[in-house]
Amino acid sequence: MKGTFATTAVALLVAAPAQAASVAEFYKGKIINVYSGHSKGGAYSAYARLVARHIGKHIPGNPTAVFRLKPGASGLVLAHWLHDAAPKDGVHIGTFHERITIEPMIAPKGIKFDGRDFTWLAALAKNASVCFTWGASGLKTLKDLQAKVVVAGASGTTATDAVMARMMNKTLGTKFKIISGYRGADILLALERGEVQARCGFGYPSLKTTRPDWLRDKKINIIAQLSSVPHPEIPNVPMLKDLVKPEHKAAVELGGATDVFARPYAAPPRIPAERAAALRTAFQAMVKDKDFLADAKKQNLEIDPIFGDAMSKEIDKLYKTPKAVAAQVIEFRTPLSDEQKIKRKNKKKKAE
Repeated sequence: MKGTFATTAVALLVAAPAQAASVAEFYKGKIINVYSGHSKGGAYSAYARLVARHIGKHIPGNPTAVFRLKPGASGLVLAHWLHDAAPKDGVHIGTFHERITIEPMIAPKGIKFDGRDFTWLAALAKNASVCFTWGASGLKTLKDLQAKVVVAGASGTTATDAVMARMMNKTLGTKFKIISGYRGADILLALERGEVQARCGFGYPSLKTTRPDWLRDKKINIIAQLSSVPHPEIPNVPMLKDLVKPEHKAAVELGGATDVFARPYAAPPRIPAERAAALRTAFQAMVKDKDFLADAKKQNLEIDPIFGDAMSKEIDKLYKTPKAVAAQVIEFRTPLSDEQKIKRKNKKKKAE
């Protein structure tokens, strides 16, 4: 019996370095493709470029990492590709909107994946989605938004910037008129031009990255936060979950629940276990790297990570949400008829 235990122990000791060598041999000379599912000028792509510059040296074999774009539908295009079509070899990783993790629960139509299936590697930050108005609009308080019609820009009818505005309309009596169909930073340009007066569901960290002068020069008024916890830099901005009636609170909390693992990174399902472990370990090492942190600070990119195993546990919890609560969120995500007409009108105008 003792001989059997000794033989097993030796086998395990030999297997561990052999496995590590196998991972290093696989990645040596390879290219790691780091995809962003968003526009090239947005915060998700800024984070993806940051990862591409630093992740390679922390992966065994020191592969070269390359930034790539696969945008569309707030990252849904990339999520579907990673889940269904990407090679499951450990050289393709990507970032998309954290809400996509629970999309099968709150927007099941057309979704062909389960958020629990991905190989979750890490999320680099916490988010705080905010609703804000353009300073020159004169709209400074929630009461202002309840008193008159306010034009809010959105990237899509089911994007977070449309959902938060619709959520506020249904729970707080605001009067947002939602114009969807804008691409990426076009909404921010529309605010500057006066085409729209507000945007809801946009990350406060993204504002710091893409429009730091708006915060510095107080060009916008931040009305509310849709997230699990307040951002430490805006503690006096009220939380939407604290403003709504009790019957809406659980749904509003679910709407902001994924902000705790913002800027998430995933590999396809069922990649080799040893490569998944190597990638997760690489992210853990990268976020402690002084060069990485200095690069992030230079670009105003917040780093407050949560790692793969913890992410998976949080996502598992969310998938246990009662169906009645998820149904409320589905209602918040359902566009009204006037929104659809506005979007079609915009498309027709662009075609002309």
